[in-house]
Amino acid sequence: MAYPIVILGSGRGSNAEALLKAEASKKLGAAKIAAVISDVEDARILSLGQKFKVPAIYLDPGKSGPRLSQDAEDAYIERIESFSPKLIVLAGFMRILRAKFIEAFEGRVINLHPSLLPSFKGSDGIRDAHDFGVKITGCTVHWVTPALDAGPIIDQKEVRVEDADTVDLLAKKIHIAEHRLLPDVVARLSKGKIKPPKG
Repeated sequence: MAYPIVILGSGRGSNAEALLKAEASKKLGAAKIAAVISDVEDARILSLGQKFKVPAIYLDPGKSGPRLSQDAEDAYIERIESFSPKLIVLAGFMRILRAKFIEAFEGRVINLHPSLLPSFKGSDGIRDAHDFGVKITGCTVHWVTPALDAGPIIDQKEVRVEDADTVDLLAKKIHIAEHRLLPDVVARLSKGKIKPPKG
């Protein structure tokens, strides 16, 4: 049973790369990456899609700021729907999605966040955890809801914070954890081992 997924990202695409490599080495379960989409025209995530021979699409966000314009969001919904995805993965997608988008793909959108939610929500989860002085942080994959970083948690991976860790070093440790957690969650979702939340 095909399990197409669409990845949305804005930057380096290291988590998209982890998913693409997992699929190439048959470690992504039934999941097949149908497309990689970015709101940034020169984002590395798009060149990764091309490298792995997956459609890599830039879609104009319509404006700067934390959200897509309404017209852009409609264009995103239409383009994503053309791939009939079972799952949309937000992997470093630096936009806050409106309820319309989330409702269009209800129970099919997951996000990867670089902290152990519900702690340290928002765009600076790694720095915030480091500055607060926690000894354990990590990463979380969760279902996306209209409330920021507040959807039901699917799984988490812990990372120990050492006294000598700088923000950059801690970020590297968390990225390693992310690259293990996200493909594992996607594989389990594709096999039906994780069920969407009941609306």
